[in-house]
Amino acid sequence: MPELRKDPISGRWVIISVERGKRPSDFTSPSQKRKAGGFCPFCPGNENTTTSEIIVFRPASTAPNSPGWSLRVVPNKFPALQIHGDLNKTGEGVFDKMSGIGAHEVIIETSDHLLSLATIPLRAVEDVLWAYYFRLNDLKKDLRLKYALIFKNEGEIAGASLEHTHSQLIALPIVPKTVREEMESSKKYYDSKERCIFCDIINQEIEADKRVIYENDKYVALSPFAPRDPFETWIMPKKHESAFMPADKSFASLAEILQRTLKQLDKVLDSPPYNFILHTSPFKEEQNDYYHWHIEIMPRLLKRAGFEWGSGFYINPTPPEEATKFMRDAKI
Repeated sequence: MPELRKDPISGRWVIISVERGKRPSDFTSPSQKRKAGGFCPFCPGNENTTTSEIIVFRPASTAPNSPGWSLRVVPNKFPALQIHGDLNKTGEGVFDKMSGIGAHEVIIETSDHLLSLATIPLRAVEDVLWAYYFRLNDLKKDLRLKYALIFKNEGEIAGASLEHTHSQLIALPIVPKTVREEMESSKKYYDSKERCIFCDIINQEIEADKRVIYENDKYVALSPFAPRDPFETWIMPKKHESAFMPADKSFASLAEILQRTLKQLDKVLDSPPYNFILHTSPFKEEQNDYYHWHIEIMPRLLKRAGFEWGSGFYINPTPPEEATKFMRDAKI
């Protein structure tokens, strides 16, 4: 029989449609395995086709904006928001608007066109996480900005316009609605129980061991109780951390669990298209006891239709407990 499940953080309802139950082989999303050939602006030798690098990991003997790098961060050539200008807020009756101030950057995760975040060397995954951290710390100095969302679109279905593996960062003069809702719900829970809801979920899930996919010394990967998508996976620090940061000045453990999770998804779902997002506390609220930074990974296996758009509900044909079993059994 189908189940209605409520996400305890967002309050979002999900229909777990067990009678439509789908195994990994039932999904038909095209594999995102990369192919050689064709022009790519993110490949070495084409640095002149991108904007100038903001951060780069390269030997000291190589020149800026030239080959020899292992990771580059560049402003998006076609940005959603502009970094230059004043932040002006105005209204037209009941309508509010403000100038499109912000930052839009691209993190080119490797120079190798054929690799993905799941297949680059583990140390390179650490470098990607350090690049995220460096950019967040730099952008929060801009008093016009309140939040920066880091996200990855893997595959055309997930919104990627280029095949070369990369992630993006958009910094905003407002806190996104989804993050604000998570924070308000978490704050309400904390005010009632004097505990972080994320910490309580982590502790309960580890004890129950029904939806924990993998854990290492510092982080846990789990299938959420009410996932929007089949094989949706969250990665969270086991100890309370309200803002994204390197645990004990190292990203080694986070790199290990992130890459392992992506390898498991590739194995189970044949390199599916996916999105991941990094939710962390807003710049001016970084240190708090109630919100817990996390990474949400969502394979794009289903199409949204009228019911989902009209109701705000999601229909998921794969119970998270089953998805967890497939992920645990994946041989990587």
